[in-house]
Amino acid sequence: MSRIASETTTKGKDAISLMREMKQNFFKKGIMIGLFSGASYGLYTALLMMGMKRGVWEDWYGVNKSGLSAFVIVYLLASLGNAINDTCSAFWAIGNSVIQGKFKDFLRCLNTKPGRTIMLAAFVGGPIAGTAYVVALKMAGSIVVPISALCPAIAAILGKIFYKQEISKRMGLGIVICVLASFLIGSTGMEGEFSKVVFIGFGIAVIAAIGWGFEGCVAGYASAMVDPQIGICIRQLSSGIGNLFIVLPLLGIMAGDINIPIDLAVLAFTSPSAMFWFVLSGLATFLTFMTWYAGNSMCGAGLGTACNGTYSFFGPLFCYLILGVMNGIEGWNLPLVAWIGAVIMMIGILIIAMNPLDLFRKKKQEVL
Repeated sequence: MSRIASETTTKGKDAISLMREMKQNFFKKGIMIGLFSGASYGLYTALLMMGMKRGVWEDWYGVNKSGLSAFVIVYLLASLGNAINDTCSAFWAIGNSVIQGKFKDFLRCLNTKPGRTIMLAAFVGGPIAGTAYVVALKMAGSIVVPISALCPAIAAILGKIFYKQEISKRMGLGIVICVLASFLIGSTGMEGEFSKVVFIGFGIAVIAAIGWGFEGCVAGYASAMVDPQIGICIRQLSSGIGNLFIVLPLLGIMAGDINIPIDLAVLAFTSPSAMFWFVLSGLATFLTFMTWYAGNSMCGAGLGTACNGTYSFFGPLFCYLILGVMNGIEGWNLPLVAWIGAVIMMIGILIIAMNPLDLFRKKKQEVL
């Protein structure tokens, strides 16, 4: 009898140990997926910039600038690049939903309250923030990537304003660290011939951070009620349509001719050497959102957000490797101070998202 009880107890301990090991592996896998989302976002940044330097884009941004006005070059082309990227990303997302058998669910979700909320947030985070991000990149280079990564701090502040969400002392510390890191990164633009343009780029990058902060704050609740793969379809399709059929025509009117964005869009979509990179950047964008949502569900939204925020480091890194090292394009290397600032920014994002000590506490509990 005692032998049977002993065997039962042993099996029970083995089952508990196995469950703890599976939980720990699941948690670690979530962290790795979340880190991949940050890396893929950095990769998207570099691939998008490559697309906007090839084919017809090379003529538009070249010495002669094809007779385009400064307004068109700085703003309209940036919006067009963002529109093409998000459109390509939407095709990847919809294709995935078809393969997964979720396309009908995607169509049904379009006319629901969560679906409409995601559309609203997507318009702010896509056409507005996304275009601002591309404009900032074109004006100041990859140094603006960590500045745009202020979005988690801004999301926390907006959550306090809109939803009365509490900002703890820890979150306040993380916000302060992020702001100080942004000033540290910004200090690298104080010298040089194009410092004024760089500072304008910093300011526009802050607009991108505010837009993405708003998107994360508003869409957070809606995304919890929608399958992540369906939510991504709605987000990317809304952003692509908003860019192509709202923002670009408005910019065309501001440029003095509504036909300008139509002509440029036709040329851009029919430029094979450029579209190759846009298709890749769209894939990287799709993977970013896919793995971000998946990582959040596996290791928690706080830690998942922090892992995704590592794009503040991966963005400049991939821009330097792909554009600078592999293709010999100048202007994509960063000073040491900017790299340090990017790392500090990641630490601040982690502190906003969660108490870093919880990682050690969880590990200790699992050992016990």
